[in-house]
Amino acid sequence: MSAEVNIPRLDLNDYIKGSPEQKKKFSDNIGKAYNETGFVTIANHGMTQELMNELYAEVKKFFTLPEEDKLKYEKPELAGQRGYTSKGKEKAKDSKTPDLKEFWQSGQVVTDGDPVKEEYPDNVTVEELPRFNEVTREVYQRLEYAGKYLLRAIAIYLELPENYFDDKVHNGNSILRAIHYFPLDNPEALPDDAVRAGAHEDINLITLLIGASADGLEVLTRDGQWFPVKANAEDIVVNVGDMLQRLTNNKLKSTTHRVVNPPVELMKTSRYSVPFFLHPKSQMDLTCLESCVDANHPKAYDDITAGNYLDERLREIGLKK
Repeated sequence: MSAEVNIPRLDLNDYIKGSPEQKKKFSDNIGKAYNETGFVTIANHGMTQELMNELYAEVKKFFTLPEEDKLKYEKPELAGQRGYTSKGKEKAKDSKTPDLKEFWQSGQVVTDGDPVKEEYPDNVTVEELPRFNEVTREVYQRLEYAGKYLLRAIAIYLELPENYFDDKVHNGNSILRAIHYFPLDNPEALPDDAVRAGAHEDINLITLLIGASADGLEVLTRDGQWFPVKANAEDIVVNVGDMLQRLTNNKLKSTTHRVVNPPVELMKTSRYSVPFFLHPKSQMDLTCLESCVDANHPKAYDDITAGNYLDERLREIGLKK
């Protein structure tokens, strides 16, 4: 592994159940990785292999539904934030060519009377696949739980109160996305720049990615090289998003990443991926932390709320008009 790439494998139980020394080491390690490349792999994240296997089985069932059935669940007025988004809709921020994918999104379910419930559209229910709805909900809840502890470790690294993020992400605008990178039956007819996912940075605080069904994820290193990220099947990959980069005035890196097209012999196969985009509530202030601004690191970003920033970015990637 290149000296430029620090993608350590960390055990979340060291933080949740560990001694003060183990918690401190976990926090230091995740902070160091996020200061350098923005990626870690996490073991013991709260999901069983059986649950992850069932999730992917249900996701495959959904994307193999007839096109007319999937299109029933497309809600353009929701800007791709709930339900199905068909092929050719989303692109990387600075690209003119859409990504080679289709996807499904489900979001927050508020159950405690929090008035933020009024901000969120209802999730879309897949009538043909009742277990799909149940499994995606369970995975959402488990990843949200893991994400809360990862943010606590990050807060300690930033010398913030451990619970700094708790009230900001409780009932936050997080999204679970199931992605199908469909087979490329006629690749020679595609535009030269057509790829499964163009080079981009995530919008949110952190992204928790359940190991994909095939290789293809790559991160851009500091020396400008693309480096393939491979996680153990039972692990998840967790990376920094732009909201956390803004908040920390670039101390934590929102690393550029992409999903490349498969080799020719695998062009006619599908790739599935399920990321969880952990978002705060829309009113969270993303103003750079004073502790991350000094003479050597002047403030790099204008003040903005998480909701306004999300709105801006959804327009840039083509999901919102």
